[in-house]
Amino acid sequence: MRLIGKALIAQGGGPTAVINQSMAGVIDEARKHDQITKIYGALRGVEGIINEEFIDLTQETSHNLEQVAHTPSSALFSTRVKPDENYCKSIFKVLKAHDIRYFFYIGGNDSADTVHIVSEQAKLDNYEFRAIHIPKTIDNDLLVNDHTPGYSSAARFVMQAFSGINLDMRALSGVYIGIVMGRNSGFLTASAAAAQNFPDDGPHLIYLPERPFIIEHFVADVQKVYLQHGYCVVSVSEGIKDPSGSPIIVSLLRDIEKDAHGNVTMSGTGALGDLLTQAVKEKLKISRVRSDTFGYIQRCFLGCVSDVDQKEAREAGENAVQFALSNSCDGSVTIHRVGDYVVEYRMTPLAELAGKTKHMPDDFINAAGNHVTNAFKDYLRPLLGSNLPSTNRLKAPKVPKILKENTLKT
Repeated sequence: MRLIGKALIAQGGGPTAVINQSMAGVIDEARKHDQITKIYGALRGVEGIINEEFIDLTQETSHNLEQVAHTPSSALFSTRVKPDENYCKSIFKVLKAHDIRYFFYIGGNDSADTVHIVSEQAKLDNYEFRAIHIPKTIDNDLLVNDHTPGYSSAARFVMQAFSGINLDMRALSGVYIGIVMGRNSGFLTASAAAAQNFPDDGPHLIYLPERPFIIEHFVADVQKVYLQHGYCVVSVSEGIKDPSGSPIIVSLLRDIEKDAHGNVTMSGTGALGDLLTQAVKEKLKISRVRSDTFGYIQRCFLGCVSDVDQKEAREAGENAVQFALSNSCDGSVTIHRVGDYVVEYRMTPLAELAGKTKHMPDDFINAAGNHVTNAFKDYLRPLLGSNLPSTNRLKAPKVPKILKENTLKT
């Protein structure tokens, strides 16, 4: 059946450096097909649908659309609202009123869950339309996907940040702890490993949510590295958990904030960094110990973007439209690595990834649980894109001592 009607695009969850590439991909491809009569954008995701806050993207100029595609963050704004059944009924009232037949929602696993709910509600209401989820998340935690748009650019930022941090700490010694986003998956925290250009470069230690975090082991690891190199750089996921599986951050906060999806808010505090910094200072008596919580800065840092990420985010949007027009089923666009380095896009049933979380594979994490393996570095390398900055060191030989040597002889 040739489904004719309007298309609606929305963006959900945390913004990324390339989420607008996916939006532009949908618009560009949709404009090629006359069965899509108009292209609307919902402002603030499902909230915008409920409130009929739409803009007519059909009238957006190609030049300006391209400029927006290269701009970080969500041009349509975003939302953390998790629709329930009643919310979905209100969504359908609006969809029907505006003759929306194609729904493209760009987001992570929570957004995929929203698309799944909307899709199921459509079937119950016997409403003919296609609901397509387009992947996006810096956490890289969507099942089925080899990786997700947004992750590669955020990983590039983390890599470049740790490269600079490493140079700073090597110059003046001390211990540095960087707290990186990653609630349940350590992919982004692990990307700091790409900063290691020389054998003694940091991050020397990496701690992920996939392995239990024991503070005594952490302090011992830091001491070992510090004695060996004279400084220690550490990458830590905000979602590290104790042996019982409880997030370390939960034990530090008096007032626990949660979003509409029930997720504990982790990025609005420096409590975890302060805890780890204090432990190192007190137990190792090292005076220069510092920490930073990267927080939102890693999501949309202007000018730090992977060209591979841009290309794939755009193609994910284009493929979403092609799948919607050529298939009679709803689903999620998924990215699959089929060569070194080649990807292809497939349509995956929403139930396979909606509301679920992908974790770092065991072969990406070292046996001690405090760093990554070469397998992860090989996985990450092509995603970071071209023209990566690199660090260099002086190679001039040391000059023989005179006074110090004489003092030692006497």
